[in-house]
Order: sequence, then structure tokens, then C-alpha cells
Amino acid sequence: MTINIRFLPDDVTVNAEIGESLLDVADRVGVSIPIGCLMGTCHACTVELDDGEITRACIRAVPPGKEELTIHLFSDPTW
Repeated sequence: MTINIRFLPDDVTVNAEIGESLLDVADRVGVSIPIGCLMGTCHACTVELDDGEITRACIRAVPPGKEELTIHLFSDPTW
């Protein structure tokens, strides 16, 4: 099953499989999300989901139960 994911502020939309890593989805369509440890502890890949939840793209999978998901990218000059 797939859902539409929209990355803001880039305004890029892509179909993604349930369970696929958010970081992998972004990489596939050329959306740049900073990475550091790839374990979620450094918070370099922090993003905000459309419901206001703050999460790390490297450890978060595309969730089931939605038709669309909007992901707001943060801009941290240290990464």
C-alpha cells in the first residue's frame, strides 16, 4: 500500500510504501535531509509531521492509516 508524501518547503510530492524510511523516501526524490548518526540520537534529521509530531527521518517509517502525509523540513545551519 502506498501513500502520498509531500515535503515542504520544497513542495515535492512522491508515492511511498508503508514502512519505508522517511529518509529513504526523501533521498529517492532528491529532497535533502541532513544526516548525522543515522540512529536518531543526534537529531540532525529532525522533521515535523503534519499533525505537529516532531520525529527523526532516519528512524521513522511511513505510517499506515493515512492517504497523505506532509513533512515539514527544518533548516539547521549546524548540519
